[in-house]
Amino acid sequence: MKIVILDGHTLNPGDNPWEPLLELGEVVLHDQTPDEQIIDRSRDADVLVINKIPLDESRLAQLPRLRLIAVSATGYDCVDVVAARGHDIAVVNVPAYSTESVAQ
Repeated sequence: MKIVILDGHTLNPGDNPWEPLLELGEVVLHDQTPDEQIIDRSRDADVLVINKIPLDESRLAQLPRLRLIAVSATGYDCVDVVAARGHDIAVVNVPAYSTESVAQ
């Protein structure tokens, strides 16, 4: 399984280990991805890990291998979830992200 992280710096500016993810498959990590490189970097991905990368119908249609989009945030407004569903791509997020630290 190929896992591509498109904007890893937003999730991990250097203080979070990537090792648990490395156990799940081949991981390709990009700290940031400019709009014009999103498709090229994502083309062979089975899983995309994103935070703020916009994925609309036109982009999703160009990613036939993609099966999962993991948004590393509480929302998922950067993903056209209706289009993802139409391409049999699951979309998940982290609804309880930072709940404990916010409460503190």
